[in-house]
Amino acid sequence: MKTKIDWPTLALILLCYTAWALLLFAGPLWLKIPFLGVIIALQSSLQHEVLHGHPFRNQRLNAALVWLSLNIVIPYTRFRDTHLAHHNDAKLTDPYDDPESNYLDPAVWAKLPRAGQLILRFNNTLIGRLAIGPIVGTYGFFACELRRNSREITLQWLGHLPAVIIVLALVWASATPLWAYAISAYIGLAILKLRTFLEHTAHDRCSHRTAIVESSGLFGFLFLNNNLHVVHHKHPNVPWYKLPALYRANRTAFLERNGGYFYPSYAAIFRAYALRPKDPVAHPLFPKH
Repeated sequence: MKTKIDWPTLALILLCYTAWALLLFAGPLWLKIPFLGVIIALQSSLQHEVLHGHPFRNQRLNAALVWLSLNIVIPYTRFRDTHLAHHNDAKLTDPYDDPESNYLDPAVWAKLPRAGQLILRFNNTLIGRLAIGPIVGTYGFFACELRRNSREITLQWLGHLPAVIIVLALVWASATPLWAYAISAYIGLAILKLRTFLEHTAHDRCSHRTAIVESSGLFGFLFLNNNLHVVHHKHPNVPWYKLPALYRANRTAFLERNGGYFYPSYAAIFRAYALRPKDPVAHPLFPKH
């Protein structure tokens, strides 16, 4: 039975905002820029935890805790809705039905100009994903939002504006220049691109589309153990701090479930894909998929 309050998650949320405020108002610029990026990435991971029902039973109260998107560019409510749609495992990696897919319809890919194809191929290497992934991903996200163009989405973006104003006002009042905070936000988004780089892959069987990165260290904490991504997709309401034990107790079953889509560490991923694309940009199984 779920407890009324998930104290570890609540404590981490409060610690995250405390660290963010301290870094904004104190410390040398050379130190605060990268560490603010780390905190911004952590807050995005906490937003993910919140949309899955933590730390309170009341989702409005949960949303209030992370409504201020420290990365500025992605409204919490849009992230919430698109991510919950992404949790339809039967649609994972679909260029149209999975809002978090990194693949394109092959017909769309074939019509892209040469320069666009080169950019997206570079974006499918790990160095490319870290360097330009925040730009490519944000552009793609905004383009999809404009295509959806519903009243509900418009209202959600309007609801995001006060959050942007509050964050920027606090930055303006602090000892951190706006340009420095913009760099930090970019670093935070780039860190998240490491997590999403290979979370999912095209496969005929939907259960084989979700990865496990077993040894994660610091990144495991920043991603709140979502490196064990197949465990999260199988048990989306299990809190972040219980995922490692759940994985260890059922390791063989999880590896069988995902067809061995496994990496021992992020270091191994970097060695394999630093300058080599892991996947084609065009979905290899579409429209059969």
